[in-house]
Amino acid sequence: MSKVVVITGASSGIGAALGELLASQGHPVVLVARRRPALEDVASRCGGRAVVQVADVTDRAQVRRVVNETIGTLGRIDVWVNNAGQGISRNPSELTDDDLDAVMRANVHSALYGMQEVLPHFRQRGEGHILNISSLLGRVPFATIRSAYSGAKHFLNALTATIRAEVQATHPNIQISLVSPGVVRTHFGLNALHGGPDSRSLPESQSAEEVAAVIARVIETRQPDVYTRPAACMIAKYYASVGVDPS
Repeated sequence: MSKVVVITGASSGIGAALGELLASQGHPVVLVARRRPALEDVASRCGGRAVVQVADVTDRAQVRRVVNETIGTLGRIDVWVNNAGQGISRNPSELTDDDLDAVMRANVHSALYGMQEVLPHFRQRGEGHILNISSLLGRVPFATIRSAYSGAKHFLNALTATIRAEVQATHPNIQISLVSPGVVRTHFGLNALHGGPDSRSLPESQSAEEVAAVIARVIETRQPDVYTRPAACMIAKYYASVGVDPS
């Protein structure tokens, strides 16, 4: 059965790859980002199954408009993917107030608005699925120059877990999933605030298409928390090395 899937940050990278993949599987997709030409380029590869919605998802009113217009056009929303975000390259000792405000707006406020604005529709229907795209840096802060980004993704992870618990206490058929990629071969690094290394040149990276395939499987399985590459052992080892019980 096809699902109506809204994807934020869909003009490039993971969001674009996910839109194309889901459309190829027969799902209607709503592509959301700020750049219409880029969105229309992605939509042209979606076989007529894509709707373009130009919006800045760091603005709650624009997110609400996407929700309302999607329901008006397609009749419902089944899945909402909070994929929009932005990196930042700055050591923690150098961070400014503006840096923190920007990274939180891009990576936390945008996801919070998406969740809060689509939840009334899901509660009314008694079902729905939200996916928040995080990062392995939201589990382990191993990149010093990504300090604020890592902190924002840690915040997003906690927010995802707690809103899942809140919502499922009354609406168990609404799932809120977290998907955590590692390094992905996109323009993420080049588009980071203050610049940064090109993600496409880093070792042990995944393609956007590989990550999109994992996200598509999470849409099918509705698993609550998934990495896009084997990482659980590494994460467990990190926390075992940094925290000890009192002696």
